[in-house]
Amino acid sequence: MSRDSSATKARLLDAAFAEFATHGIAGARVDRIAEAAGANKRLIYVYFGNKEQLFDAVLERALTAGAESVPFDVDDLPGYAGAIFDHLVARPDLMRLRLWQLLERPSATGSEPDAFRRKIAEVADAQQRGDLTADMAPADVLTMVLAVSQAWFWAAGGVDVEEGGRAWSPERVALHRTAVVEAIRRLVGPRTAEDGGEGRKG
Repeated sequence: MSRDSSATKARLLDAAFAEFATHGIAGARVDRIAEAAGANKRLIYVYFGNKEQLFDAVLERALTAGAESVPFDVDDLPGYAGAIFDHLVARPDLMRLRLWQLLERPSATGSEPDAFRRKIAEVADAQQRGDLTADMAPADVLTMVLAVSQAWFWAAGGVDVEEGGRAWSPERVALHRTAVVEAIRRLVGPRTAEDGGEGRKG
């Protein structure tokens, strides 16, 4: 692919991300995407196929970017949860895209299942070493980490609004992040007699 073609494809993916995050798949319009990207609408079909395939490409790109921005660290799951929280604070549109995917195209998972399985295997190894709680299955540990880190973005109002319609203050963001990290620390730490079953201290 030429440099111009790569640049055009990237612009189309950026424009499609914004369109899908706002309108979902059914409500998205390829003519708006093409106009926002400054490209010919025909190129969407040339590069990506139909609108559903374009959504798949947008989702895969977003997941890959997220994995690169927040690398998995089985040795610091509380820190990993906090980093996911930070990433979503910076990009709340990612959760809107995810919601549309769950509602309209749940089969569009891309490489996500393989990545999830690799993370589960790392969690299982850490449990075998005694570094993580063995009270839960590895898949449950990972799912809880992801759920807690994303919880505020699924809540009513989400990350965009607090009392009176104001955006979250930096202080409130910091409080929520602290809660996320502490919840995971308590959840995943190995149980010992010294800590009375409350999880690893630290």
